[in-house]
Amino acid sequence: MNAENQGIHIRHRGNEPQVHPTAYVAPTATLVGDVRVGPRARVMFGAVLDAEGSRIEVGEATVVCENAVLRASTVAGDQPVLVGDHVFVGPHATLLGCEVARCAYVATSATVLQCARLGAGSVVAVGALVHARTAVPDEYFVPPHTVALGAPLRLRAPGDPGLAEAIGQVGFAQVAFGVDAEWTDQISRYERIAEVRVAEFGAHADDEVLE
Repeated sequence: MNAENQGIHIRHRGNEPQVHPTAYVAPTATLVGDVRVGPRARVMFGAVLDAEGSRIEVGEATVVCENAVLRASTVAGDQPVLVGDHVFVGPHATLLGCEVARCAYVATSATVLQCARLGAGSVVAVGALVHARTAVPDEYFVPPHTVALGAPLRLRAPGDPGLAEAIGQVGFAQVAFGVDAEWTDQISRYERIAEVRVAEFGAHADDEVLE
C-alpha cells in the first residue's frame, strides 16, 4: 500500500498509530494514539479510531467501514478495543472499550459498549445495541434494533416496558465512567459523566498531527 494513503495520524499521550504495510487506511480516516492496524486490514473513509489512554488493535483482514467509531478508555479501568481477525465493522457502528472475537460481524449503526465481548462468528445486526458487560456467545445472532444485556445474555425489544429497569441494573455509569450514582438521579449522574469526559478529552490539547 502507498504509505501516503494511511489516513490522519495523531500522537496522543506520547503514543502514535502503527499501520501494517499491507493495510489500507483511507485518507479521511483518523487514528489517535496507540492504534495498531494489522495486516491487510481496511479502515475506510471517515472512520475514527481513538485509543485515548488505552489501545486499539485491529486484526488481520478486518474491515472497519465508513464513519465507524472505535474508542478505548482508561477512566474506569483499562478498556481497550480489541478487534480480532476477519471482523466486519459496518458503517456508523460504534465500539467502545470492548472485545470482538474473530469473524464477528457488527452491522450498520450497531453499538457495542464497555467491557462487552462478542464471541467468534457472532452477529450484531443493524441498529442493535450490546450493552456494557454483556457476553455474546460464539455464532450468536443479535437481531436488528434489539438490546442485548448481561451474561447470560438476554434480549429486549426497544418497546419492552422492562427495558429501562434492565439497563439500570447494568450500572453503566460505573462501568463506563467510574461514576457511582443512583439510576434515578439523572441530572447528577450526567453532570458527573460530563466532567469525566471533559477531563479525559482535555488531554487532546497536547496532541500532535503527524506528517
